[in-house]
Amino acid sequence: MRRVRGILFDRDATLVVDMPYNGDPARVEPMPTALEAVARAREAGMALGVVTNQSGIARGLLDRAQVEAVNARIDDLFGGFDVWIVCPHAPDAGCRCRKPAPGMVYDAAETLRLPADSLAVIGDIGTDLGAATAAGSRSVLVPTPLTRAEETATATLTAPTLLAAVELLIPMPPAPEAQ
Repeated sequence: MRRVRGILFDRDATLVVDMPYNGDPARVEPMPTALEAVARAREAGMALGVVTNQSGIARGLLDRAQVEAVNARIDDLFGGFDVWIVCPHAPDAGCRCRKPAPGMVYDAAETLRLPADSLAVIGDIGTDLGAATAAGSRSVLVPTPLTRAEETATATLTAPTLLAAVELLIPMPPAPEAQ
């Protein structure tokens, strides 16, 4: 596998506190260490993106404009992302994009002009990891109280916070030359 050159973040319960079917930008609240994590990834020169399932659109609970307004608020708080990929489909739609399918990872890779195996997905549940694995990308699980034990047990990499997850993915600088 190549070194990680880009990080794709899950949105809800990873970047921001999960408010189910949130269409109100005023309700956006960053997860602990999330602002620092994104800043650290940016400082390390990583391409940054968000891949998010938003089935509330298909369910009629909110519209695309509301999701875009929430995403714009997240962009404002975090300093912007290089790519946003949103799956608006219902869980039973059978689409290529809804995680754990790899479509959003592939679409982000294409937009970022990076191979999928140079990307990592950070998320809080198994579907995030499944999308990464299906696309040939790395993944890091940042468990929350809602993360199932089997998802944590099967994760290749886990981290207690989003900042710790980002630190796992940033390459160490070369050792100084011996004198």
